Amino acid sequence: MPPQDTATRIAEIPEPSRLSRLLNNRNFLGFVFMLPLAALLVVFLAYPLGLGTWLGFTDQRIGRPGVYIGWDNYISLFDDSVFWLSVFNTVFYTVVASVFKFGLGLWLALVLNNRVPFQALIRAIVLLPWIVPTVLSAIAFWWIYDSQFSIISWSLVKLGLIDQFIDFLGEEWWARTSVIIANVWRGIPFVAISLLAGLQTISPSLYEAAVLDGATPWQRFRYVTFPQLTPIIAVVMTFSVIFTFSDFQLIYVLTRGGPLNSTHLMATLAFQRAIPGGNLGEGAALATAMIPILAGAILISFFGLQKRKWQA
Repeated sequence: MPPQDTATRIAEIPEPSRLSRLLNNRNFLGFVFMLPLAALLVVFLAYPLGLGTWLGFTDQRIGRPGVYIGWDNYISLFDDSVFWLSVFNTVFYTVVASVFKFGLGLWLALVLNNRVPFQALIRAIVLLPWIVPTVLSAIAFWWIYDSQFSIISWSLVKLGLIDQFIDFLGEEWWARTSVIIANVWRGIPFVAISLLAGLQTISPSLYEAAVLDGATPWQRFRYVTFPQLTPIIAVVMTFSVIFTFSDFQLIYVLTRGGPLNSTHLMATLAFQRAIPGGNLGEGAALATAMIPILAGAILISFFGLQKRKWQA
């Protein structure tokens, strides 16, 4: 074909329209596909967060509009002994529960990673505490901890280990321990299954090389398993800390923050002040005070994941 005819045919091809170019632009398509999710985040996350932050700077109560009062709600929290008790309870609850969830979850993941009879069935059963609704789990534990009908107290009495039933939810430290146990029972499956997924990605050749080098089981875990799992552990524990720190349903159903505010977390105290107490401004300020701690946990995990020395 003569060069002139080729040039003529190329010149006859119409130039793509602006819409066609946009539809073939990966960045534009990505932006379009993200818009529905962004809209949901704005409506259900950004707007409530912004509204709650604004309410924290007002004296609004249920039934009447509030006025801007600046930092008064936050300043009053510093002189509130119940608030500081809720901070202690929240930190204690989060740290202890997260440590136990990680330890037991990692142990369970290591066990399930080996070949055991009915492996698929056992993995499905492990997920049950996570699948069951939180309120239903809390009601079950409420019965287990009942001061008159507790199956734990009944068993210990029948075994002759105690003389009278334990008031699990009526004494301060018993109540703190009881709600932590309930939270650990519910949270272990999330940690275990997540870490099990990470264990499945570790190449068997690494363990074979370690065995050939004479590594003991502990050394294989210390120098092969744990370094490979570290990024996954960081992500899983970040979510675990966030879920535990902001826990509400379990505490509210079991104790309502009692006895004597000994199990009040910041989330349950904020709800109590805002809804039953009617002081929306104070409740919003208390809830907003949780944000810096949660943001700190997220930032620690985010910047920690950037350190590739963990995977060296």
